[in-house]
Amino acid sequence: MTSDAQPLVAGIELGGTKCVCVLAAGPETIVAEAQVPTTTPVETLGAIERILDRWRDEHGFAALGIACFGPLELRRDAADYGFLTATPKPGWAHTEVSPRLQRRYGVPTAIDTDVTGAAFAEARWGDAQGLSSFAYITVGTGVGAGIIVDGKAVMGIGHAEAGHMLVRRLPGDDWAGACPFHGDCVEGLAAGSAVEKRLGIKGAAVADDDPVWETVAHAIAGLCHNLVMGSVPERILIGGGLPTKRPQLLPMVRRMLVESLAGYGVAPAIVGQIDLYVGAPGLGDRAGPLGAIALGIDALAKDAVGEQNVRAPAQAGAQGRKRGA
Repeated sequence: MTSDAQPLVAGIELGGTKCVCVLAAGPETIVAEAQVPTTTPVETLGAIERILDRWRDEHGFAALGIACFGPLELRRDAADYGFLTATPKPGWAHTEVSPRLQRRYGVPTAIDTDVTGAAFAEARWGDAQGLSSFAYITVGTGVGAGIIVDGKAVMGIGHAEAGHMLVRRLPGDDWAGACPFHGDCVEGLAAGSAVEKRLGIKGAAVADDDPVWETVAHAIAGLCHNLVMGSVPERILIGGGLPTKRPQLLPMVRRMLVESLAGYGVAPAIVGQIDLYVGAPGLGDRAGPLGAIALGIDALAKDAVGEQNVRAPAQAGAQGRKRGA
């Protein structure tokens, strides 16, 4: 159940298109990994349980972390804690996730949004080490943001859903948007699924110089603008399938954010280091799966001291790494 004297943790990144299961003690000690497509809850969770059953029998694991698409109910006193709520993902609304898995495996278990999990991984191992306030944005099948303020994930009556912010539209763009709830929110304009719906073709077939990428970058820059004005992060990391496959997006977002801030407030400090301030995650496309591992490690640590629901990322190895605005 240990690797290099560290306990093994099972992590599940439950995404809108696929789920990544990882058995690890950290990024340098990954013992096993598997993927399953995200189809129906019955098929998907059943496939995940078969993977975890095998790992439990072959290796054992001390904790379980679940980084899941949302929205989720994360208030521990709620009757449906650990369930999906009114998600846009067809067939997944009100699905039980973490209680089902915790009953099955009987280990300390934590669940949070996929973006918050990735933010926690960046705080522990990546480019947010040493920062007390930052944001991790993912742009893929959907759009979400893990917002960390004073070392803790933003949480009130629910968790943050910044991907559904309404932003100023690119002049001349009057497309209705793809979000079934809000139409032209950030996700409805910038997600990979929104690009495909707008153009009527698969995303891989869209040319790098297609004008659609300007609308995508403009929506993401609008989200960044709102984060700067609302939570004042020391850094914004942008990951997910679209920025990874379309590297032209980040420079566009940086330029549009500078223009949008227009010199106001903290803008001069940001402009002076814009390439660092808005960057790719240090863990790359591993931020998501490692986010689930980070959640599991935190669950194990909290269980050891009897602590509940702190939702704060560990800051291992943070010395000397604070590089934000």
